[in-house]
Amino acid sequence: MQRFIKALAAASSALLVLAACSPQLGSQQPTSSASGAGSPSATVTGTPAAPTPSNVSSTPPAAPGTQASNTQAPSTAAAKWTTFKTADGTMVFDVPAAWTVKDPAGELAEGGGAFAEVRNQAGKVMATLRTNMATGSTCTERYPYEVLDSVDIPALAQGGVVPQFVFETRGNAATPGMYHTPAAGYGITSGPAPSGPDACPIFQFFRWPPNAAMFSASYDPENNATPGDPSLPYLERARKYRDTAEYADIKQMITSLRPVAGGRY
Repeated sequence: MQRFIKALAAASSALLVLAACSPQLGSQQPTSSASGAGSPSATVTGTPAAPTPSNVSSTPPAAPGTQASNTQAPSTAAAKWTTFKTADGTMVFDVPAAWTVKDPAGELAEGGGAFAEVRNQAGKVMATLRTNMATGSTCTERYPYEVLDSVDIPALAQGGVVPQFVFETRGNAATPGMYHTPAAGYGITSGPAPSGPDACPIFQFFRWPPNAAMFSASYDPENNATPGDPSLPYLERARKYRDTAEYADIKQMITSLRPVAGGRY
């Protein structure tokens, strides 16, 4: 499992991301996931989006999009939320007030873009947002898969393609997936949900000018708070995580991502 987490962490920080199996953006094939691993700092250094004295609401804001598949526990872990604007001023998203955002979280791509890392109150990375990324690869291997959750994000539509937030898995005990282990990840993708008996590896990127962006993370039971017996198989723990308040907060945060219209929101 650690090989998978480390490999996806390396992929998320690359400007040119080549996955073992995913299409060019715009293709009608599935895309897949990169990890949110990054800098250990959890300092909020980005620009708060709200111009009012307080940008903290008493109840969580409704996430855009339409529930497309499985449901999970309502967001109860975060009593208050705030709106965060990326340091480059191009995008905003809602985040639990108890969580922290570091922006930039590392070296920016040539030409700029956003690079924000979100951590929970325990200092664990929940997701990484990056824009101005170049992607491309071909699908050479396929694995058993499961789509644990899926919801449209109309606010991020590009060229008539509406991206989706997905929580998905690859591989199983009988047929290990990429990096020779079952894998799971959540994030935004511009590709349709996989169909048939198998799918390309997780590679979650979505269309965003000038090329692509990501807001995602790999599921790591040592990082993502999952109740129950820690000796349960990895994929079973991923299914249990889908029903947690922490996952509901992550989903609400990621699906709230939207562009800043005219430099304001």
